[in-house]
Amino acid sequence: MSEPMIPLNMAVLTISDTRDMSTDRSGALLAERLAEAGHRLADRQIVIDDVYRIRAVVAAWIADPDIQVILTTGGTGFTGRDSTPEAVSVLLDKRVEGFGELFRHLSWQEIGSSTVQSRCLGGLANATVIFCLPGSTGACRTAWDGILAEQLDSRHKPCNFANLVIPERGQHG
Repeated sequence: MSEPMIPLNMAVLTISDTRDMSTDRSGALLAERLAEAGHRLADRQIVIDDVYRIRAVVAAWIADPDIQVILTTGGTGFTGRDSTPEAVSVLLDKRVEGFGELFRHLSWQEIGSSTVQSRCLGGLANATVIFCLPGSTGACRTAWDGILAEQLDSRHKPCNFANLVIPERGQHG
């Protein structure tokens, strides 16, 4: 008999100067995917692409012991206002170096060389796992289906990020 999946509390942050809850398809997709996987949506917000506003929301979630995973969407490109990596990277205790590499590998199959413009990143801060994804719905689908669904599932072997943030697994804090 396989062990049960342990649900995680996740927060979704959309970074956009133009989206609201009614037009935020990427944030909605992430909220749907995490719920379908058995996790809980602890919070969902939209913030404009401003380093300090992004950092403030993410820092508050990192400090919240009830949030174990933060997913951001948007602001990872190269336009003038894309600032998610700059906002979040200074908050990380450790970076997940392979996350961006694996995402771009998967994305290459869908959008070709345009994937090099993705500055997505992953990391760990205060026993909270953080993944910053591009703003397109397709990119969020690629990241969730190709990486995050398994890595945020406590049953995935040989290792996963879920077990790092589950207090009863002795890894939290």
